[in-house]
Parts: sequence; C-alpha cells; structure tokens
Amino acid sequence: MRRTLQTRVSGQRKASSIDPDCAMAFQKITLDCIARVKMHHGGARAGDVEAVHQMRVALTRLRAAVSFFAPMTLDAAWRQLKKEVAWLNASLGAARDSDVTVVYARRKRYRGGVERRTGEGLDKRQARAHRRLARCLNSQRFHGLIEAITGWIERGPWLRRWERNGRGKPLKAYCERKLNRWRRRLIQRGRRLESLSAPRRHRLRIRTKRLRYMLEALRDIIPLRDHDKFRPLHGAAKCLHRVLGDLRDLKRLFRLRVSAQSGNSDKSLSHYRRQRKKLLREAVDAYRRVKQAGAC
Repeated sequence: MRRTLQTRVSGQRKASSIDPDCAMAFQKITLDCIARVKMHHGGARAGDVEAVHQMRVALTRLRAAVSFFAPMTLDAAWRQLKKEVAWLNASLGAARDSDVTVVYARRKRYRGGVERRTGEGLDKRQARAHRRLARCLNSQRFHGLIEAITGWIERGPWLRRWERNGRGKPLKAYCERKLNRWRRRLIQRGRRLESLSAPRRHRLRIRTKRLRYMLEALRDIIPLRDHDKFRPLHGAAKCLHRVLGDLRDLKRLFRLRVSAQSGNSDKSLSHYRRQRKKLLREAVDAYRRVKQAGAC
C-alpha cells in the first residue's frame, strides 16, 4: 500500500474509514483512477479497443474529481500537470473516436454508405491513431506523468495546505452541495436542448459526463443509506450522457458518409435527419429526468 493519509502531520485527527473527509475521498477516487490507467496500459498499448476506452474513462474521472474538489485541490502543481494530462487525453481521444467511427460504419444501417467507399480509409485512420497512442504510452513522458500525478495526489501542496488551514464542511454536506450545484448548472445549460449548437451541446455532454462519473465514484464513499437519494439523478445523467455522445458520433459519421458519396447525398441527409430527430427526443426526455430527479 502506498503512503497516503498515514503521512499526514501529527496533530490532525486520525483517518476514519467510517467517516471520511474530503481529502480522503479525493485520494481514494483519484488513486483508483491511476490504478485503472495502469491496469489497462498494456491492453491500450497493444490496440485493445476496450482497454483504450477504460483508460480514457479513468483519466476523465480523475479530471472530474479534481474539478469536484477544486476549492481544495487546485494549485500551481496541478496547473502544470493539467497540460500533460491534456496531452495524454488527446491521444486517447483520437484513438477512441476512430474506434467508435469504425464500429458505427460497420453497422447494417450505415454499411452501404460508408464502409464500401471509406472502410479501408477508416481502418487506416484507426491503425494510425493507435500507433500514435502506443508511442505515447511507451514514452518516458507518459511514465513520468503517472508518477508525478501519483506523488501530487499523495503528498502534493494541496494536501499540506488543507492540513494547515483546517477542514471545511464534512464530506457528505460538501458532496450534496457540489452535486446540486453541478445539476443546476447542467439544467441551465441544457435549456432548449433541441436547438443548441453542436459546440454548446458538446459542452453540455462534458458537464453531464462529469456529473455521472462523480456520482459513480461517490457510491463507494458515501454511506449506503444515502445511495437511493443519488440513484434517480445518476440514471438520468447516464442516459443523457449516452444520447449526447450518440448525437456527436452520428454527426461525425454523416460527414464521412457525405464526403464518400458521389450522388446520393439526399438519401444520406434524410436518414441523418431522422436519426438525429430521434436522438434529440431521447436527449430531451433524459434532460427532463435530470430536472425531475430533485436535489441530492
């Protein structure tokens, strides 16, 4: 076991697994993310699609946790690490996007319009993205980043400052307040969802994803009796995250399909519009469920 909370300065109250504080919760969540990155490192380096996905999810959860506990965790050290995390996430994102596009292109409803004309190009693009990712994951820069993040989580300046300045609200109260704030902002940004531009809808998806991932991460920390309070919001956020992701993937695939076709773009546009309309209805329904879920 790594030295984490056991290294805290004397005079602070002992860590309790029954009543964790914000620093303990943050360390537990983020160290689990680092463990998952390491777990899937070999598979992602070898081109395994699911390993790439899980590695990217772990990195996104880590970033979400830093944002969730921002009053405590944001410091100069993280601002430097954040640039390196963005570098890693860019390679993971490119590989993941190419994987999803290939899967979509091979579905029956899209196969005739995309794979026949661009299938080989999509496969080459996917292979190129995975080669770039493999170089990234094999680099000393990657290993140095993982070591630096781990050190920052376990004994970074944020922890010393938190110990020196004392603790704020108890974990449960802080989480409820923060989750409700994130939910309110999501609701505000999602108004008139069906008419949002693609960039604004993408930002809404990012907000939804972070809310979902934090709800999932907190399940192992918040007492079991409080899980029922979070469940409706988590289900709605998970659904909204999935549908908004499908909308983004559909638009990317439509662009590929139109660019690949010579004279059948009207048919492609009609199919795209039907699918987009269906997904927008699902997104609006999920958004309403988020509003109806109530406060945590």
